Amino acid sequence: MDPWEATLLVIATIGAVAAAIGGWSQDRRSSAAQLAALERKLDLVMDHLGIAAPVEPEVLRHLESGRTIEAVRAYRKQTGTSLVEAKQAVDRIADQLHLER
Repeated sequence: MDPWEATLLVIATIGAVAAAIGGWSQDRRSSAAQLAALERKLDLVMDHLGIAAPVEPEVLRHLESGRTIEAVRAYRKQTGTSLVEAKQAVDRIADQLHLER
């Protein structure tokens, strides 16, 4: 095999592997975005129906101790939401429990 042919074969193989990884990564991101959108919609439906999502006891413990930042961290760990969504959720929980923030 000519060295140029070997070089082209290696480059083609690397390109094919990179394309496959890129496609898999794109599918994964798309699935994550769809799941996040579905979770947001479910949260809205639950809020509309007045159904409270179960709250991790650690979140409640932090709120009762006045540690809002730790409660937000615990909520994010539990749910995987963004910082803004977690802060809003923790604020709603505190309001429902009539706790000072």
